[in-house]
Amino acid sequence: MAAHTALAKQFGVTEELLDALYHIDTHSHLFTGSELAALRFAEIMTTGARDVDESLWDELQAYFDDGEIVEIATVIGLFNFFNRYADALQLQPPQKEKATGEEDHGNQ
Repeated sequence: MAAHTALAKQFGVTEELLDALYHIDTHSHLFTGSELAALRFAEIMTTGARDVDESLWDELQAYFDDGEIVEIATVIGLFNFFNRYADALQLQPPQKEKATGEEDHGNQ
């Protein structure tokens, strides 16, 4: 998740919004209806993909066409793969560049 958080910050996502992702129930006002539907889809696909039911499908179809739903599912699946791959190989996100503009490459 750390790599995705770092990427989100690079794209301008605020710390408040990132924190809200961990407590969506109490911060739902920060998200649109379509974002909440997509986040619910992501949660269910990640924790138990067979639990995607008609209720969720109806919610998604209220905001997205079939092509968009396929695209969202593809992104969710891809990022689930990235997480599992990075966890299995114990990969860490790249370090931020130093103030001098030089990257920190560790002991090389």
